[in-house]
Amino acid sequence: MLRAMLLREPAKYSDNPSPLELSDLPIPSAADDQLLVRVSVCGVCRTDLDVVEGRVVAPHYPVIPGHQVIGRVAGVGARASNFREGDRVGIAWINSADGTCQWCRSGRENLCPRFRSTGCDVDGGYAEYVVVPAAFAHAIPKELPDAEAAPLLCAGSIGWRSLRLAGLSDGERLGLTGFGASAHLVLQLARQRYPSSPVYVFARNPEERAFARELGATWAGDSADASPERLDAIIDTTPAWKPVVDALAHLAPGGRLVINAIRKSSADKDELLRIDYARDLWMEREIKSVANVTREDVRETLAIAASTDLRPTVEVVPLNLANQALARLSGGSRLRGAMVLDVE
Repeated sequence: MLRAMLLREPAKYSDNPSPLELSDLPIPSAADDQLLVRVSVCGVCRTDLDVVEGRVVAPHYPVIPGHQVIGRVAGVGARASNFREGDRVGIAWINSADGTCQWCRSGRENLCPRFRSTGCDVDGGYAEYVVVPAAFAHAIPKELPDAEAAPLLCAGSIGWRSLRLAGLSDGERLGLTGFGASAHLVLQLARQRYPSSPVYVFARNPEERAFARELGATWAGDSADASPERLDAIIDTTPAWKPVVDALAHLAPGGRLVINAIRKSSADKDELLRIDYARDLWMEREIKSVANVTREDVRETLAIAASTDLRPTVEVVPLNLANQALARLSGGSRLRGAMVLDVE
């Protein structure tokens, strides 16, 4: 048997303080093309919160959330020849794609219509064991400890994808709205890849702004503050619409706004009515969304971290406190970096 935090049906933390139930379940068996992984840690992501609270709907319930999984191979399917028992592996949001559609064939498996996600479409890492197709598991570089590697699988890799979609050139000005798990890694990536590019951070909490300055932000202000300069690209990592609308006012002509979120709250959707075409979008300003990640995004992020000092700041909490961890995200609690569940 294994221990897992099981979601029987979605519920908002404002209505139910414990939608995840600590449960004993049978250990799954690896199919021929799969690995059985004994989980050591699993990162806590806002997308997990979206699954638990029902903004992202799983195809079936109950389901086990969690998609920033680090563990050791405990079983190898008959056709899974690329890993051996004992190997350390990671499992990311992308659990599988068909490999045959036009998007997969063009290197955009994140857009595959048969994309399946870990911790939503299939059971994830808030559990002691999980299975994954061997082709979608990632070798973890020896330089990365488990707890620091976990957030790289989503917060880091989706941040890396966002940064590439922003189309930044060294010397151009980058803005970040929100400063949580993903943004604190994007800032480090930007500082490494574009050393001449100043980074401007918009965050509600003074502690988050101070943390951004510690990591090298040129300027850090409140979400409602005016930017000291027009920005060439902005990456939005918040769950709300207001920061998106506010960010448009900071863009230079030709500027790009990249929205790094799987869902946006409907609570402030009326903010969208504030968008003015001439003021906010004209002069070839762009808005892009980030959809999922590819395996290449994950592998590149892990390689960058292994060869540089890119490291998440993490807070480790035990598996049985997963509800409390997600409730902190739901309530907008001040966090420094990312949270990681200690599953072992």
